[in-house]
Amino acid sequence: MFKCFRTVFAVAVLTVGTYAAAAEMAASHPDTYVVKRGDTLWDISARFLKKPWLWPEIWQANPQIQNPHLIYPGDVISLAYLDRVAVQPGPRQEAPLNAIPLSDIEAYLKDRRVVDSFEQLPHVAGLEEDRLRGSGGHNIYVRGLDGAQAGQRFLVVRPTAKFSDNPRAQDLDFRGRTIRGEIDQWKDIVEQSGKGAFLGYELVKVNVATFTRGVVPGTEVSTLVADIGGHEVRVGDRLIPVDAQPYDLHFFPHPPASDPAGKLRVLAVADALTSGGTRDVIAISGGRLDGVDNGTVFSIWRNGSHTANRMAHPESSRISESTKSGAGRVSLPDEYASHAMVFRTFDKVSYALVMESVDVTRVGYELKHPDATY
Repeated sequence: MFKCFRTVFAVAVLTVGTYAAAAEMAASHPDTYVVKRGDTLWDISARFLKKPWLWPEIWQANPQIQNPHLIYPGDVISLAYLDRVAVQPGPRQEAPLNAIPLSDIEAYLKDRRVVDSFEQLPHVAGLEEDRLRGSGGHNIYVRGLDGAQAGQRFLVVRPTAKFSDNPRAQDLDFRGRTIRGEIDQWKDIVEQSGKGAFLGYELVKVNVATFTRGVVPGTEVSTLVADIGGHEVRVGDRLIPVDAQPYDLHFFPHPPASDPAGKLRVLAVADALTSGGTRDVIAISGGRLDGVDNGTVFSIWRNGSHTANRMAHPESSRISESTKSGAGRVSLPDEYASHAMVFRTFDKVSYALVMESVDVTRVGYELKHPDATY
């Protein structure tokens, strides 16, 4: 009855592998499931597995099927055997499923990036009619833009935040210099290791502009025209070339290559002060240089407190709560908060989406292996 099914993944057929697969199957998994529009790979994985991030580990791509790692609305997924899942392809006239809805992360794919430096980038030196702000259709005058061609497109970006292990949030002014106050989207950044290690500057797209004219005699600037529909451009904004495909569009959840315990933390929570929940975007203090790639899943934990032992020292006023263990304190265990999946990586910082949670995810929480239990 399964001859028409095409196997897209399988676990090892050894007895040990079969037992492991059975142990990971969700208790209420269906025997058959028809993929629907709006489903995500994470949702479908969770229907069959207790740990959705293990889906790729039991996936065996069939080379005879075009794009065998993709699942489409209308496909019928069936539990053929204890250790095997098969798929009957549907019409495949719609886009394949993703691990997460792109609508949840689109702004962080298209409009944001983290770089090591920005001072060397071309910058807006002036605006049409000496305006304070330039909008769609206005000329913007850029210094340092050499070698551009007529019609070439550029992103107009603005440095807004500095990610580091600094104990206080660092907002950036129009020149990219540190100021105090609220920052766009990332509302708070707190101390991670206390070493002040620099992790990167975040650049946010404010508009797109088209190159129309190079430097004319007697001036130092090139001329571009801002697109209609973008945000206002101002002096000090920077320019970078438009990339045809600057980010991934498909993500496949998987555990990290190595245990991150004690190394990575939550740097910031998007559009919030210090806390977020399911489907919120977070920034984490690890990137490509740490072996983090798109689809990496972490569990997120609140570090256990080291509370004063009042039973042993009821009269002492010198023993207080602390982030470190010590004499006169009782160390409490870490507390699980959520799982998050990385969807965009830079050298030292990554963006991730909180996939599921039992408690709020806060700035400063520690990242661990998704299978961690303490």
